Order: sequence, then structure tokens, then C-alpha cells
Amino acid sequence: MMKRRSEKPSANVAVVPAAPEQEPILANLLELYAHDFSEFHGIEIGSDGRFGYKHLPLYWSETDRHPFLVTMDGRLAGLVLVKRGSEVSGDATAWDIAEFFVLRGYRRRGIGTQVAHQVWKQFPGRWEVRVMESNLSALPFWVNAISEFTGEEIRPTRIERGTECWWLFSFQSESIALAAS
Repeated sequence: MMKRRSEKPSANVAVVPAAPEQEPILANLLELYAHDFSEFHGIEIGSDGRFGYKHLPLYWSETDRHPFLVTMDGRLAGLVLVKRGSEVSGDATAWDIAEFFVLRGYRRRGIGTQVAHQVWKQFPGRWEVRVMESNLSALPFWVNAISEFTGEEIRPTRIERGTECWWLFSFQSESIALAAS
């Protein structure tokens, strides 16, 4: 019987800290991510044909930033960039998923939810996940992933910042992470 794409993967999904020598891999994945984002957000490609990600080097020089590669059965499947400090609420102590990207070929199989849960378990404490209002496909994903993680229905708060509108989720991971240990 053929497995439907929406079923949970039986594959081994791993969230692996990225070493400094893997920065070019993350940079390449960020190009794909920015390309996807350019569909609904005004990201412009540079004259060099790249979108670029100016904060990437900070993930190896600042202690409150953590870069991860996502693999499925040992194959590259995406990235997660985690940092301390919310860009939307201004809470300097909250953990923030700065960037979260799963390659298109791995989407809609539960991999993103597994990845998010692994990350939240690694960093107990207060979390904020922000979703651009224009990113319509991301909102249901985050509602489901966070609600499944916390065990309760979670609703985001709408925040306007400058010309951008965000959906902001806030939740704790401490008790869940400790229970899972």
C-alpha cells in the first residue's frame, strides 16, 4: 500500500547542531528558503543572484544563537535557526525560531512538527513563534505543531509592527521537556 504524504514519517528525523564549516550549507538552504518567502514577502534578490542572510555568521559568534541542520534518514531536509530574544514582542529572554525551513519534498509528512518539537525540548523556557500574516500556509502548521506540543489549543496574538503584521504564539516548554527526559 502506498503511503500518503500527510502520514507521519517512519524515517529518522534529526535536528543536528551545525558546525562552523557547515555555514555554506546553511547559506545554500537559506537561499531556497528566501526564494520560497519571496512569493509573499517583499524580498529582493541581489545583483549577485543571491538573497543573502547577513545574520548567519552570528550563529557561531553569539552564545544565544544556535544553528541546526535537519536531516531525514541522513539526508539534508532543512534548517532551523534559534536565538534568544523576540523580534516582535521585544522579550529579551524568550526563545525565538528565527528561521525554520523544510525542503518542499519533505513537507506535509509530519517532519516539520517533529523538528519543532525536538528544538523546543532542547531549549526549555518561554518560547515565541512568529508568523508573518502574509504567510498563509504557515499559520495552520504552527497552530497544530504548538498545540500538539503543549497539549492544549493555542491561539496566536496579532501584532502590527511598522508596516508588517505578525501572528505571535507564546508558550512554555519547561514542564514538557522535563517530563520527556
